[in-house]
Amino acid sequence: MNIEECSAFVLTAAKGLFVNGESTEQTLSAAVRLAQALGLRTKLLARWSELALQVEGTHGALVRLEGAEPTGIDMDRVASVMLIIDKLTGGHLKPEEARAEIETVSHARPVQTWLFAIAAAAGAVALSVIFGVHHFAAAALIAGSAGMGALLRRGLAHLSENVFLQPLCAALLAGVVGALAVRCQLSSSLRLVAVCPCMILVPGSHLLNGGLDLIRSRIHLGASRILFAVLVVVAIATGLLCGLAFLGANLPVEPAARSVPLWQDVIAAGVAAAAYSIFFSTPLRMLPWPVTVGALAHALRWCAIAGLGFGQASGTFVACLTVGLILTPVAHRWRIPFAAIGFASVVSMMPGAYMFRTASGLAQMTAAAGAPAGLVSATLSDGVIAATVVVVMCLGLLVPKLVLDGLSEHAARRTS
Repeated sequence: MNIEECSAFVLTAAKGLFVNGESTEQTLSAAVRLAQALGLRTKLLARWSELALQVEGTHGALVRLEGAEPTGIDMDRVASVMLIIDKLTGGHLKPEEARAEIETVSHARPVQTWLFAIAAAAGAVALSVIFGVHHFAAAALIAGSAGMGALLRRGLAHLSENVFLQPLCAALLAGVVGALAVRCQLSSSLRLVAVCPCMILVPGSHLLNGGLDLIRSRIHLGASRILFAVLVVVAIATGLLCGLAFLGANLPVEPAARSVPLWQDVIAAGVAAAAYSIFFSTPLRMLPWPVTVGALAHALRWCAIAGLGFGQASGTFVACLTVGLILTPVAHRWRIPFAAIGFASVVSMMPGAYMFRTASGLAQMTAAAGAPAGLVSATLSDGVIAATVVVVMCLGLLVPKLVLDGLSEHAARRTS
């Protein structure tokens, strides 16, 4: 392949990683390895809507642009592209063969609709167990609402490319079902029937990727990822609150807290991690890692909060720090994309309930001429907790990864 074909190949591979949920750092690193294997001196720049590749040649610099919006999550494609790059750099594939395989992988179908719907139902029920669901009827409604919402999302995907329409409509459906449950006295003040099907819609991976970019000083890209995730959360909250209001129900800002036994929390966390792995199209061979480590992380979080008196943020930090310490060397040793196993292990800890209660509080404050001080205080508290938990999740995952990656690179330089 000539220099133009090689540069196009590198961009195609980088796009296959970037738009399917791989972290920016890993995308850039993989692109550099691929370019070096092809004999190119390159520099890849990532922005929200495009990738730019600068190639140094004998006749000056060649710059190529590729449109790329990182709104999707498909870890099967990410893992396949990484494997192809590894084979090429290891001398097991020719460049022409690798390029053809990456083109095929880039158009691979996502997880089947029936499995996607089952995972949505199971994940929503698992989250309801973590939050203290009491009645089987409520759990059944949560499963049905989440499953129908997943089918609705897949149907809308064929009708519109608007990335906000699917979560908005699925949350609207969940809100209506939740309001019916309130009328039939099947839902407590926690409104789990309405909230849990919406919690699985929260774009946790985009929030984490955005936080990681900000911590690594990629301000423009990180801010764009965070803004996209916030807009998706706004769409979810709007659908949820409108669905509840349609039948005269609401989402209380300060519901009574519930605790669950450790064994229930751990089992539900494992189920939730498996469900999120299916959402992310994670290859089955990688599934044991997020399920096992996700269950362990929730156990540590439960012990830190219930046993040691930690707050939500500090307990979540301990859990995410443990995930980073365990899965960073695992990802290196078995050549697994960290995003594929790391995000699924912790994304069930995303403070979706706090985000929705914050939105409900803001809506109530704007509707009333003079908002009570208690409502203002509770809304502010929920918003601060939600923001703090997201920040500590990013730090907990990134700190061990930065340290262990740095030690690995230092050891590699010493041996070479």
